[in-house]
Amino acid sequence: MANFSKSNVPQFSVEVYQNEYLPEGGREVSAIVTVTSTGGGTVGGTAARTLTAGQGPDAAVAIMVDCSGSMDYPPTKMRNARDATAAAIDTLRDGVHFTVIGGTHVAKEVYPGVGRLAVADDRTRAEAKDALRALSAGGGTAIGTWLRLADRLLATADVSIRHGILLTDGRNEHESPEDLRAALDSCAGRFTCDARGVGTDWEVKEVTAIASALLGTADIVADPAGLATDFTQMMENAMGKEVADVALRLWTPMGSEIKFVKQVAPTVEELTDRRTESGPRAGDYPTGSWGDESRDYHVCVTVPDADLGQEMLAARVSLVIPQPDGSSQALSQGLVRAVWTDDMAASTSINPQVAHYTGQAELAQAIQQGLDLRKSGDDDGATAKLGRAVQLASASGNADTAKLLAKVVDVVDAAAGTVRLKPKVAEADEMTLETRSTKTVRVKK
Repeated sequence: MANFSKSNVPQFSVEVYQNEYLPEGGREVSAIVTVTSTGGGTVGGTAARTLTAGQGPDAAVAIMVDCSGSMDYPPTKMRNARDATAAAIDTLRDGVHFTVIGGTHVAKEVYPGVGRLAVADDRTRAEAKDALRALSAGGGTAIGTWLRLADRLLATADVSIRHGILLTDGRNEHESPEDLRAALDSCAGRFTCDARGVGTDWEVKEVTAIASALLGTADIVADPAGLATDFTQMMENAMGKEVADVALRLWTPMGSEIKFVKQVAPTVEELTDRRTESGPRAGDYPTGSWGDESRDYHVCVTVPDADLGQEMLAARVSLVIPQPDGSSQALSQGLVRAVWTDDMAASTSINPQVAHYTGQAELAQAIQQGLDLRKSGDDDGATAKLGRAVQLASASGNADTAKLLAKVVDVVDAAAGTVRLKPKVAEADEMTLETRSTKTVRVKK
């Protein structure tokens, strides 16, 4: 493990967990990389609005609120959305740039409404909350337009951390899937975004795709009355981010290749296809913004065949952030090794961290496949997949996911994965399971 720190930058550390021993002919090395950031992470909220001397606010936030016609059904939904937005505004630190956007089939600046961002203080927070009266339901849903407006406004602030909070209650029916994908592609890497679906009339795969593309979180708020609490928590998390654009840089020697890279805690997120080249035999994988937190990544490397007794560096893992001159600053690094041995006990042992997160990734996939099969009418296939999910959740101690699964299936024997599909399932319960299927439980170390 190595770590580096600089003033005003949280300290990052990298720990690598792996079984480095390979049998004769073995060519695949797996490692769990735990990245921890400490020493930053200002907590948001009224009590933490004043920053320490010399630590100027370095963040901008865009709050995007669905104002389509369906937000009037029931009428309390729009009121809850206004109250939640007001709670988020109250959580802004002094000096943070912000805007509120009303989203329908077009995007409208609600506050400050002058083509740029406001700067949070007592006056602008009060003005923004007064402006929320303009949030009224009527129109369609074209989320790509909301994201593009947020991007334009966030770009007007000279800050490092740019973040969005997006709320929708319906499907993206007034633009094509290609238009939304193009908007996400243009916004990726420019700001991060948390997405929330309220009620049960929205599309889980749309909302989770938005959060995934923009390296944020996705969740369901089935009861609109819970929006204020959720928005406050999201804004507090956003206020806790201290370093933006952190990348996981992987260097491999000649003959070695990266097979896959995925975040495995706190959620499963595939990163393999997001690689950007960063020099000879090196590539960067985006991880977004960081505060005080820890995340786990599963790195799999294929290495060239070697003789028994040989050792090699399979990969070097670094945490890097961009510098104004176009270079990168290394924050921490770790090493992934390969050693060929004829000791069968050593080469066949699976590292506990690797085994745990392999199971967590399979758990997420089994849930998603099981729910898709259930929707398509394949009850036998759904039963098999959701039974496997129950088995994996039980074995790994993922109690939260086990509870969600128990609302969709009757569990006969968790250890064996024996379940029966419930004949009737509340739509909110099914959507909650699907939305939270990628949430993982950390390995016990």
